[in-house]
Amino acid sequence: MGPNNLLILLTVFLPLAGGVFCLALWGYNRLQRYVALTIGVLTWLASIGILISVLQDGPQVYRLGNWAPPYGIVLVGDLLSSLLVLMSTTVLMMGLLYAVGCHDKVVRHPTFTTLFLTMQTGLLGALLTGDLFTMFVFMELMVLSSVSLVAISDNRLGLEAAVKYIFISSMGTLFLLLGIAAVYATFGTLNFADIGRQLASGDRNVLAREAAIMLTAAFLLKSAVFPFHFWQPDFHTTAPTPVHAVLSSVVVKIGIYGLIRMTTLLFNAPDERGTIQTVLLVLGTISIFFGSLGALRTYDGKRMLAYSTFGQIGFILVGIGWGTPLALAAAIIYTVNHAFIKSALLMLFGVVSSRTETKSARLTEVVGVGTRLPVFVGVLYLLGGMALAGIPPMNGFISKLGLVQSGVDAQIWLSLGLAVSAGILTLMYMTRTWQTVFQQKPTEATVPLKSYHDSPLAPALLIGLCLVLGLYAQPLAFLATSTAEQISDAPVYIESVLGADALPTEGP
Repeated sequence: MGPNNLLILLTVFLPLAGGVFCLALWGYNRLQRYVALTIGVLTWLASIGILISVLQDGPQVYRLGNWAPPYGIVLVGDLLSSLLVLMSTTVLMMGLLYAVGCHDKVVRHPTFTTLFLTMQTGLLGALLTGDLFTMFVFMELMVLSSVSLVAISDNRLGLEAAVKYIFISSMGTLFLLLGIAAVYATFGTLNFADIGRQLASGDRNVLAREAAIMLTAAFLLKSAVFPFHFWQPDFHTTAPTPVHAVLSSVVVKIGIYGLIRMTTLLFNAPDERGTIQTVLLVLGTISIFFGSLGALRTYDGKRMLAYSTFGQIGFILVGIGWGTPLALAAAIIYTVNHAFIKSALLMLFGVVSSRTETKSARLTEVVGVGTRLPVFVGVLYLLGGMALAGIPPMNGFISKLGLVQSGVDAQIWLSLGLAVSAGILTLMYMTRTWQTVFQQKPTEATVPLKSYHDSPLAPALLIGLCLVLGLYAQPLAFLATSTAEQISDAPVYIESVLGADALPTEGP
């Protein structure tokens, strides 16, 4: 392992530099979008390079200012963060590709590409940073960028949803800052590896448990987990399609990442980890049913997919809650596969909405709109629905199969039975939507149609990836299993970041 891997720095700050450059192209909108797409492709290639480096040489680091941890800021790429970064850059690249062929007014706004790229910087930085406070800074950059993108959306309710989320997000910010303060008061450091090393000694200060509670609440809110879900449907539904496809697939995963770090590195003592996992198991099971029932009864296609995210995140939390290595690997597989499935489905519904004069996603107003689109768009949506419901040969089947196998292995029959039965609800609402949009004839309530629609190239590529990962699941299964093994061995991360020559840590 080299002392500094430049690919990590490039992955985080290339989008930021690209965003600044796009501002210099003010007035040249199409060029802005192509530049942003180029930046997305280069960042994606850099993320592949990080993952290859981690597989060959172990966790990679970049020490900003060359300050040795726990002093200064360090960026860390282990298997967990590098895999999630590759997942994120793939979806973000497809979001930028969709924006190139999108007809929404918002994509022609001079700041759209800059805000999108700064949102990407915030997300990737939060996944790769090695300390809590820098993670908070990157997360706030991500939140402010995404809020601004929703505020300038074509949807007239976008500004209201953005303001609403700003107030609600401040609760998560408060929880996170209080947790950071409690951690620093307890351990005298905010470096993940240093905190993990001190906690491994078994000593506990009075604020350690309080810090765990506040950090858990903050990450649950960021992932829109029941009962912290109330901001998500309005915020995500009013977002522009390229942004919504990213928000509901990868941005919500930052909370999942934080919860995995908490249970495997920070608060991984048996009693603390067990308490957090029990909470996640209960909330995950509730979220599965709440999200699925909400999606089944909602009136809007994009809102249905937003509610669906509640349920799919619930499946991931159940895997983390079971806590076995197999369950953790299954949760990681589910996290990656869901990102590709959900972003593809949201883009496909964006293609449907773009065909209508009002860009409506209301199910009563888009009846039969799919029959006016190329046949393969309906086929793509059907394949995406199969993937989300876990039907072979799509990658969603691999996700569900891994979760069932880990549940059987853990012999936790009640939550396993509830999770499997809730999967039927997913099939119900996806089948209903596909039939309404792509099988029925237009009715009097169907809104007038335009002669053009958004390009379906980006969702087609994602659905193709979902099919490949379903037919050839071994590479992802190997990566997820290796990731679960690596993060379950906390000393590997700690030694990679602090090194053998790290200063001894004194008690708090």
